Amino acid sequence: MASNMIGNRYSSKASAAEDNKNSELALVGAAFASVAVLVYHWFAEGEFSAVLTLSSIFQCLAFCLLGVHALLTGSVRAISAKSLQMEAIALTCRLSATLWVQGYVPTDQTGEGLYQFFDVLALILVLGLLYRVLNAEDKTYELEADSLPIMPFVAGSIVLACLCHSKIMQYRFFDYAWMCGLFVGAVAVVPQLWMMTRRSGSTPALASHFIAVMACARMLSGSYMWYACYEFDCDPWIGTFNHAGWAAVAAQAVSMLVLADFAYLYVKNIATNGLRAPLDVPSMVDYV
Repeated sequence: MASNMIGNRYSSKASAAEDNKNSELALVGAAFASVAVLVYHWFAEGEFSAVLTLSSIFQCLAFCLLGVHALLTGSVRAISAKSLQMEAIALTCRLSATLWVQGYVPTDQTGEGLYQFFDVLALILVLGLLYRVLNAEDKTYELEADSLPIMPFVAGSIVLACLCHSKIMQYRFFDYAWMCGLFVGAVAVVPQLWMMTRRSGSTPALASHFIAVMACARMLSGSYMWYACYEFDCDPWIGTFNHAGWAAVAAQAVSMLVLADFAYLYVKNIATNGLRAPLDVPSMVDYV
């Protein structure tokens, strides 16, 4: 009788904790959804360029999900520090241009500070998570699984940015920085996917939701790059071929291709087990 009472009490506490976790996630999602709708219909008045700001909002939501995961579990398992480092580099490069010049911001009212605000907020979240992974929660950081070198990706992005940059700003530094941020951001999720295939055990639900929301952010920004492809100005290498615009589109396409296998596993897992279920990623799935 006593053991049954203790078991029921433990079960009720676990159920209450799970309900509290779900309610907090619902609040986070509802808050960002409300902000996105408000931004698009009120500030941007439905202008298509606002999808860039919506992309930034979804990106913030993704990092918030990682933050909630770290806070609720007291663990940073399944979070890649190298992926966060690349996200920090990408955001820093982009903000180096968008905070000072208007050539790479949405043409609607959200480009007058709101777009930059969400990027700054995302950078703060990334740096906070990175500190927690490398310092505060270093005992739960899976260093051996987070083994993919990122310098080749960063160096390659810098080289490509120098070769494929546009000619929008008076000072070329802003063109280089923005394009570098675009290329680094396109592959920033690769170390996270690599880690998921190398670690033991399932990937926590929130960590998989993080990648899914980031994929939504990339789809939004990619749709704008496709729409604005011919608005990129550059010195063509061959005839009138706009290599800068198509390089921006190609970067988003690469990001989608990298996420293709994950998207299949993620959708299948949700359809089969629901949103709360952890994601099992077979070790033989290779994203790079």
